[in-house]
Amino acid sequence: MLRSEPAPVPAVPGPESDPVHAPEPAAALPSEPAPVPVAAPVPAPVPASGSVLPPAPQSAPAPEPQPAPAPEAEHMPEPEAAPDPALTPDPALTPNPAPKTRRVLRATLRWTAALLTFAAFGAGSAYGIAGMERTDVPGLGTVSDGRWVYPVLTKAPLPSGSPGPLARENKAGSHYADLRALVLPAPEGATVDKALSGTDGWLPTKDLLSEYAEKEDRDELGTKLSENGLRHIAVRGWTTPDGTRTRIYLLQFDTAAVVDDLFGEDIAPYGSPGYELRDAPDSRSDEAFPNAARIPDITASVYVEPKPYGKEQARHAYLGAGDVLALVVQSRRGTVNPVPFQQTVALQSQLLG
Repeated sequence: MLRSEPAPVPAVPGPESDPVHAPEPAAALPSEPAPVPVAAPVPAPVPASGSVLPPAPQSAPAPEPQPAPAPEAEHMPEPEAAPDPALTPDPALTPNPAPKTRRVLRATLRWTAALLTFAAFGAGSAYGIAGMERTDVPGLGTVSDGRWVYPVLTKAPLPSGSPGPLARENKAGSHYADLRALVLPAPEGATVDKALSGTDGWLPTKDLLSEYAEKEDRDELGTKLSENGLRHIAVRGWTTPDGTRTRIYLLQFDTAAVVDDLFGEDIAPYGSPGYELRDAPDSRSDEAFPNAARIPDITASVYVEPKPYGKEQARHAYLGAGDVLALVVQSRRGTVNPVPFQQTVALQSQLLG
């Protein structure tokens, strides 16, 4: 019986490689084909009690006299590693990976080309948008706030060596440039009022006085203008498509001191104007006029006709700049948009500064 157990003894080294090799040693014994089914119980010793395990260490000396061929025979099955060669490149199988590699490469190239196309398209779109006006881009159009589009404005040239009206050395505050060139031009789309063209651009005083409502006011103001040395009046008027009528009058005197006196005491005091306009018989100081529309060193008194103002509303402003007193008037059926009025006052102030 001890001789019959040596078959399991070689099975001990079998687990060192793999429990699967245990049946193979049994196959190595040609004389005992029947024990092969006996080998089936071999797994039983594993769950068996530890009484079987102690003999294993006792049989340890027995393996020492064991001929090496027996374990080598077990290692002989290592040719089972031969399946590994099956994983090695085989002439029949090698063509398969190549097509996969080519497919991967083709897919990679397609995605790369697509990405480059999208990148180029995105860059082109960004360039196209950057080169467009904001109002040309769908969804980014800026709603107009009513401002008018004026031509590029430049100040009239001064005679050589002449200072500007606000220069420190210009004590009289004189405008040496042609006064007619200092009147704000009409905006785009406006119709110029030819009735305000005057003679060679100079307007008679009586035409200016027609802006005022009361005859007494016209007579009194006409006398004051004459007594204070009014030299001439430059004018321009226009009507925009929305029906807003604009009139600008520039009155030039001998010195800035004269303008200061007329401005503060008679024509443009705070609270309400000294003389009511024909289009605005009851005007008040416009407290909502923004400081941003006021130009430094330019005196401005701004008035608005409050409700109820009838079929038309009017806004007007007086400007004092050196030896020039300016009157800006805008009227419209319904309501006058304050934005273009503020714009007009600011631009005219800049031209006079």
